[in-house]
Amino acid sequence: MKMKLNKIALGITAFGLMSVAASASAETWRFGLEEIEGSVQHGYAEEFKKLVEEKTDGEVTVELLPYGSWGSTYSALYDAVQSGSIPLAFGSGALGGTVPESQLLSLNFVTPADQLETAKVLNSPAFLKSDPWQEAFRERGLVPLAELTEGYQVWTTNKPIEIPADMDGLQIRVMDNSLLREAYKAYGAAPISIAYGELYSALQQGQAEGNIQPVFAHEEMGFYEVQDYMIFAKQAQFVATLMGNLDWYEGLGDEQQEMLDEVTAELVEKGYNIQDEFNSTRLDTIKEKSDIKIIELTDEQREKFREMAEPVRQTFIDDVGERGEQALDILLEEFDTE
Repeated sequence: MKMKLNKIALGITAFGLMSVAASASAETWRFGLEEIEGSVQHGYAEEFKKLVEEKTDGEVTVELLPYGSWGSTYSALYDAVQSGSIPLAFGSGALGGTVPESQLLSLNFVTPADQLETAKVLNSPAFLKSDPWQEAFRERGLVPLAELTEGYQVWTTNKPIEIPADMDGLQIRVMDNSLLREAYKAYGAAPISIAYGELYSALQQGQAEGNIQPVFAHEEMGFYEVQDYMIFAKQAQFVATLMGNLDWYEGLGDEQQEMLDEVTAELVEKGYNIQDEFNSTRLDTIKEKSDIKIIELTDEQREKFREMAEPVRQTFIDDVGERGEQALDILLEEFDTE
């Protein structure tokens, strides 16, 4: 009996040691999101988590950190990635303060109206792995791993916008991004920056007269409730860069880096489908719950805005330098939108 108990004890001890060894070898990748649960970024991140954990047989787990769980300002998230306390995160419009060249993705009328084509080109080696794009991030202790397109940036206002003259003096809210401000000044608007959490009341009280968001954000935050028109100009898509801490990334083995490439490649079309479903469903909700008027600009109307937006490319180049110009040239060539 004593011998049997000893065998059981040895078995339990061995199992315990195996469990400790397994937990010691397991890794946890913290992934910071700029958006809340139920968002496009969250949908993409859930798929990313699933694929990484499947491909590593559970040796890597991914912990998702939606907006609010890491802080309240985007700069806090970007700082956390640069320091390595959060190894993975999304960065979008506000990332320009950390990586100035990233403002390229905020330029109007650079990407085509076709959303899937945009997603494919932004994630192609020709752009994503290009020296200027990689160097722009790596110089700041970051590495770009993928680009997530989240749908058209749609305007909402309290008056119809069909030609650039309709934008004259319009106080339209933009993200805290100098290039975005220049883009809307070029149309004649008076862009202002307001904290995202304060935007609904600002629109309601008339402190802002217009707003720019993907459809899902207009619905999610209820902005459509306090605006009369929703205008689709297809001038730009909202793009978030999936980026990693450079030291963390370079510390991964070749197999893990290759696995990351496989995962992000699989997610290009999945990411497109996620945003397409989100934005289509949310637009239907907006139509059902409100009498907001939808305006879709014709190609001729879009061309007038495009002509006014084109000089802002030079503003971007002047601000960020040769590396930004090289990245822009790559996109223009790949998209054939010069």
